[in-house]
Amino acid sequence: MTSDWSLPVLFADFHDKIERELATARKLGHPTEKGDASEQVWNDVLNHYLPRRYESRKGFVVDSKGAFSQQIDVIIHDRQYSPFVFSFKGTDVVPAESVYAVFEAKQELTADHIRYAREKAASVRRLHRTSLSAETIEGPSRPKPLHHILAGILTLGAGWTPPLGHTLNGHLRQDMAEGVIDLGCVANAGWFTRRDDDFEVTSIDKAATRFLLELIAQLQAIGTAPMLDVRAYSGMI
Repeated sequence: MTSDWSLPVLFADFHDKIERELATARKLGHPTEKGDASEQVWNDVLNHYLPRRYESRKGFVVDSKGAFSQQIDVIIHDRQYSPFVFSFKGTDVVPAESVYAVFEAKQELTADHIRYAREKAASVRRLHRTSLSAETIEGPSRPKPLHHILAGILTLGAGWTPPLGHTLNGHLRQDMAEGVIDLGCVANAGWFTRRDDDFEVTSIDKAATRFLLELIAQLQAIGTAPMLDVRAYSGMI
């Protein structure tokens, strides 16, 4: 007996759900409501579809010296080995060591929004991160080297014609250092990712699905978050 299931249909349904919810968020009247709804769409999707070792939320990132990042729309952080996430009156604070990726979530991809995404990424990457050795059956392991924190931007549409052309590439290349953008999704047009010192930009249907699979692949390449030094944080008490 043959199965009636179709993987392409499942992938298409996944993308259509995201695009439909982002389009609904765009219809909200107040700009703040639109922004909040767009952020929530992406956080809900990532929490549902990413492997359970990851968690996605809006909030701030803090280091053991007490420095904070700017507010981040989407923080993908370690779920298994992070000993704490603070919450205060609806705002979450995540330790820097546990962060894998940060994203700006907007309705439209614009030059200003790319600049915001770079600034926010840099505010996270500048934070101090600790890394301890772990005890294994063969003795203490070497502390895990600190990984590159991925950064990107997530939108429904883009403000240019074509949406993913030379204009986008030019804006992405303006900062290839601390604020570098690694990947992003324009749900109704395509997705992009950084390959060394250049960007691979793909105009394609069902972009959200392609983006999610690429994000998972890049998260897998990072491996496990480093073991943070809890005593370093206790010094702030």
